[in-house]
Amino acid sequence: MRICAVVAAAIVALSLVLFALDESSTGSENQVRSVEGTAKVQSDADVQQPNPAPAAERERENAHSSAREYVDDTNDVIVSPFTGLAGSSDVWVRRLVPGALGLLLYGLGGLMLANWLPASRRESQDWRTAA
Repeated sequence: MRICAVVAAAIVALSLVLFALDESSTGSENQVRSVEGTAKVQSDADVQQPNPAPAAERERENAHSSAREYVDDTNDVIVSPFTGLAGSSDVWVRRLVPGALGLLLYGLGGLMLANWLPASRRESQDWRTAA
């Protein structure tokens, strides 16, 4: 149980970090373009949202590596119960609210549940007895 909670929380956290890196890269590129006076880069808000529509999912598959897509697809499954709770048009809110709830439920809640469950008894044998 403990391993499942840690893996689920790690996937949600990794997906949030990768999302933040993508968005900061887009923001940085927009800053450079605004200084140069050229057109800004459009953010891939539909691609960046958790559990996107099938068309946006295909676009996301083309934009990301297979490892990144695996992390995002797993994150979509893990945070799918929370995606409807963030009723905002801002992509950061749509990613952070389900991500934070997923970390709370699966990370903290899963570890608390694992600690609450009784541990299996292991019989310890003396080193002098035959195995």
